[in-house]
Amino acid sequence: MITIHLQPHDPTQAARSLQVQEGQSLMQSAVDANLPGIQADCGGLLTCATCHVVVSAEWLAKLPAMSGDEDSMLAFTAQVREPGSRLSCQIVLTDALDGLRVTLPESQY
Repeated sequence: MITIHLQPHDPTQAARSLQVQEGQSLMQSAVDANLPGIQADCGGLLTCATCHVVVSAEWLAKLPAMSGDEDSMLAFTAQVREPGSRLSCQIVLTDALDGLRVTLPESQY
């Protein structure tokens, strides 16, 4: 099992930690846990940008490179794109990402 930590946009709210299976996307893990903050309207097909998260700086180098399609879709996020912005549907969880920390945007719309 892999542990991931999702911090709500409001820093006064506690982060939610999830135990998830390796090989699942961050988006699917959040949806399966009924976690508010990730809408995933397209179900992970890389066509909507409603699974936007901001990955903590210390984790960015551990993620696979962003595809051109993901980079293009990040132009459509409701929250301003940040250096750590990624689409959670494109982050496949591996043992190397055990302990991953992301912040959820204020809104996906």
